[in-house]
Amino acid sequence: MSALELRTLGSTGLRVTPVCLGCGVLGGMSAIFGYDVSADQGVATVRRALDSPVNFLDTSAGYSDGESERRVGAAIRAQGGLPDGFVLATKVDPDPVTRDYSGAQVLRSAEQSIERLGMDSFPLLYLHDPEVIGFEAAMAPGGAVEALVRLKKEGVAEHLGVAGGPVDMLERFVGTGVFEVVLTHNRYTLVDQSARGLLRTAHQAGVAVVNAAPFGGGMLAKGPDVSRKYAYREADAALMERVRRMAERCATYDVPLGAAALQFSVREPLIASTVVGISAPERVDQTVRWATWPIPDELWAELGELAGVSADPTDPTGPTDQHDPHRRGR
Repeated sequence: MSALELRTLGSTGLRVTPVCLGCGVLGGMSAIFGYDVSADQGVATVRRALDSPVNFLDTSAGYSDGESERRVGAAIRAQGGLPDGFVLATKVDPDPVTRDYSGAQVLRSAEQSIERLGMDSFPLLYLHDPEVIGFEAAMAPGGAVEALVRLKKEGVAEHLGVAGGPVDMLERFVGTGVFEVVLTHNRYTLVDQSARGLLRTAHQAGVAVVNAAPFGGGMLAKGPDVSRKYAYREADAALMERVRRMAERCATYDVPLGAAALQFSVREPLIASTVVGISAPERVDQTVRWATWPIPDELWAELGELAGVSADPTDPTGPTDQHDPHRRGR
């Protein structure tokens, strides 16, 4: 199987590349990522993505109050439409001002996404960050999930997913039988495999897993001497030292740390596709190079020891708790 050969996205039947290009930063989220992206650069980046070997793009109504979707929509129009077989996923979000996440808000969010993206329907529509209101409120009669199901029945969404942070909550949503895809972020990387249980639960339920942020917000792409944050928070000394040692081992084999971090997720059999954020046309090209970079088994063995997992992605051995930075302060 080649590095970017299409995979079936669980029970959806959608065929996607094992790498998905994420548009979270394209609308300009400098408060989170530390830099801005102009409208022209955002549109040019999406156009490069549409011309790339990757056929899977991820955005959201909540990214920069819809600006990411506006730029994606502008790029699609400039290209004359989506390429055949291209899968565009977006997400419904709470109201950016009131934080309302009712069923009515879900319907409004989807309607606004249709307008911004210029699409009649979505191959995949996620419920985004349900931790804002909690599982019970999301599942309540007349709530967000019921509205999402309505959108599917009406043909606005072909398939439904749930995307969020806390893995225990995501497991509960997987157990409802409503969702065909679950997206987790920052919790299956070279330094944190706390989503391992979610991966297994989803697999048993026939739900596809999409793994976002394999670089932990940048450190696992740029190295700890350039990016000192992991999952958008200051990293502690122990985590930074682990990443530094990983970078040193990668350099010994002439492998970019980012390539190893990306492929650590891509080669995991329980993950259907991995979302990599893009902010410039050259980042699209770099992502494709990293996804296809030759990495020897000897390096995987060494990285496996540093990651606290087996070098064999089919090994059921789970991570050790001390390697889960999300446990701190939560």
